[in-house]
Amino acid sequence: MGTAAMLRAAGVGLGDEVVVPAFGNVEVAEAVAMAGAMPVFADIDPATYCLDAVAVEAAVTPRTAAVVVVHRFGRLADIARLHTSGARHGLLVLEQGESEAPYDEIAQRRERAGYLDAKLRGVRTPDDGDGHTYQQYVVRVPGNGRPDRDAFARAVRAKGVECRVPVKTPVHRLPEFRRCVSLPETERAADETLALPVDATLTKRDMQRTVSACNALGGLLQPAF
Repeated sequence: MGTAAMLRAAGVGLGDEVVVPAFGNVEVAEAVAMAGAMPVFADIDPATYCLDAVAVEAAVTPRTAAVVVVHRFGRLADIARLHTSGARHGLLVLEQGESEAPYDEIAQRRERAGYLDAKLRGVRTPDDGDGHTYQQYVVRVPGNGRPDRDAFARAVRAKGVECRVPVKTPVHRLPEFRRCVSLPETERAADETLALPVDATLTKRDMQRTVSACNALGGLLQPAF
């Protein structure tokens, strides 16, 4: 059952608000709108890229009926705190996850992520957290008043390393869902994040190429810490 159908089945609809993340794909907000409710955007935890429980609390109004939590990049949201918050306000809390890879593939992704954690310089590596499956290995390329992340990505691709910007435009900036709302961690993550390859098919030479390409640019960046 899709998100819109689950919301409708729970009686969520016209006149209701549903708290969702703006950092991610637009489908979550679209599902809320399909159910007849209004998506309300809350900020993310900068370590997990998932909804922040404190931000969700701040977004709750008397019209709030539900929260849709999206687990992101292989990291889990702080679902216990979010459920506690939901129970406090009488809200439905729905979870959306990513398709789970086989265990052996996850183990290989973790091995490659560990290699990058140890070798990369000049970017902020992911917080490994409990149970991180590294569906994407997302680093931060700190800005310095200019689009360093985008220039960094172009330079890395020129060295033969596939990388991608995981969230190009937060949902609250899209024309159909534009909101005047303060989401500083969402904005920062959209400007700084870059997904580097950790696929199970990558060889040691592939991983070395990634490290070499990234570290060659490290001196051009503002320190990550």
